[in-house]
Amino acid sequence: MITAKPEDVGFESDLSEKIDSGVRSGLIPNLHSVVVLRHSKLICERYYNGEDFEWGQPLGVVAHGHDTLHDLRSVSKSIVSMLYGIALEQGKVPPPEASLILQFPQYADLAKDSRRTKITIAHALTMSLGTEWDETMPYSNPANSEIQMEQAADLLRYVLDRPIVTDSGKNWTYNGGTSALLGALIEKGTGRKLHDFARDVLFVPLGITNSHWSAGRNGMQSAASGLRMTARDLARIGQLVLDGGVANDRQLVPKSWLEQSTQPRLPTGESPQYGYQWWLGYAPVRALNWEEQFWIAGFGNGGQRLFVMPSAGIVMVTFFGNYDRPDNWMFPGRIWWEIVLPGLRRL
Repeated sequence: MITAKPEDVGFESDLSEKIDSGVRSGLIPNLHSVVVLRHSKLICERYYNGEDFEWGQPLGVVAHGHDTLHDLRSVSKSIVSMLYGIALEQGKVPPPEASLILQFPQYADLAKDSRRTKITIAHALTMSLGTEWDETMPYSNPANSEIQMEQAADLLRYVLDRPIVTDSGKNWTYNGGTSALLGALIEKGTGRKLHDFARDVLFVPLGITNSHWSAGRNGMQSAASGLRMTARDLARIGQLVLDGGVANDRQLVPKSWLEQSTQPRLPTGESPQYGYQWWLGYAPVRALNWEEQFWIAGFGNGGQRLFVMPSAGIVMVTFFGNYDRPDNWMFPGRIWWEIVLPGLRRL
């Protein structure tokens, strides 16, 4: 990865010092890693020791570094979206407009309900199935729907058989079960484990050779939250998004799929909107006279973030250890909105 001084690519020179200061002051607690790219160059990379977990299992205090694997948690969902687009181009998965339940003939009894046959793969991609689901409580709570899904005797049936509460496509409800269904469709269509497919079509072509995908007790790799990789390698994923799916002169992810995936489709009830398993929004940038600029992001529990701002050529990755803290969302934002974006001086 090519490095550059922040001031050489239009940033203030003290980017790293400001992040260090935020950590020392306690304003950015439990930060493990931060990586910032500008115009594909690495301009900031900071690592800190901190207590960590691997998919809920304690690892103790970890000395994080450039080769340390870290949970992405729900940033995994955004990468699954990219994998679905690759498999779609290969003709191995159905298009978004296809009926979701009809892709799982083993649940023919559920398909007898005409309301379920109207739920499409696009509704899974946008988390708008219209079914009952609650991930608002901590993941340490056994009543959390994702935890119940992982504990279910039949994970896929659990997701597909949730009570219908509204018309599909109408409302957004955060739902890790949608990612599990997408992962299952990828595995079914490709005949490969999710991680094996990801390595072949995405990771290795990007130069990502060290990764892990955690699996539940049922043996299914968790499409919703199980991927682990380094901060640098997640930044490579962000750069790929910024570059329209092209890396090393190869079109790894179809450009048209990335455009579809990062098109705002539903409000989330907060300021961001949602695309195909991506969070989307706008942020003012001082270097552009405070004009609002579009950003694309993957969000993960605990403070895991992948931010991409195409107009400014910026990629930012953060890894934190604030799992299940109700305020965990604040701290990546302090780096993005209060340090990185204000530090941009010119395009």
